[in-house]
Amino acid sequence: MYGGRKVLASTRGHGLSCGVRRFRMFTVPNLLSASRFPLAAAFLATEQTPVRVALIGAASLTDVLDGWLARRQQTTRLGALLDPIADKTFVLVAISAFLIGGQISALEYFVILLRDFATAIGFIVAYLLSGLDPKNFKARLSGKLVTVLQLATVLALVLHLSALRPLIWLVGAASVWAVIDYTLFLKRQRAQA
Repeated sequence: MYGGRKVLASTRGHGLSCGVRRFRMFTVPNLLSASRFPLAAAFLATEQTPVRVALIGAASLTDVLDGWLARRQQTTRLGALLDPIADKTFVLVAISAFLIGGQISALEYFVILLRDFATAIGFIVAYLLSGLDPKNFKARLSGKLVTVLQLATVLALVLHLSALRPLIWLVGAASVWAVIDYTLFLKRQRAQA
């Protein structure tokens, strides 16, 4: 691609940049993130333990790979939005399946998803408050830890592990930490605005 950037810059307003922009949507990290939606649907469609374990493994692997690739200059705005939505969708669908199946109580369901509910509220608050731009939010260690613990909890549910109950409360504790961490981050960001 000789002079690709110059061509793109000179074609603005001629309709070609739209095609290039559309192409940028279909990056490997974005496709990996999007793959978690059908994986979530497949999780609902089966109750076979080996298949569910494989789906959790695939969802986890796509999450790691899309993050790794995105950090190597393949980031897009769509990908920054798609990745966390895909993560939360997979976890929400899987945890909801166990709630509906009676393997966890409503309280345990809300403990596992506490961070996600707080994130949704935080996004709305950030959107409404001046000086905050929800598009600038970045994943933080506390949030990544909650996601890992949520996936571990889903795996424990699939495998009927005795570590399930302690894991649920560990997710809850990590979620409280994440909520506090993100709240302080937002407070600092608003103070700088």
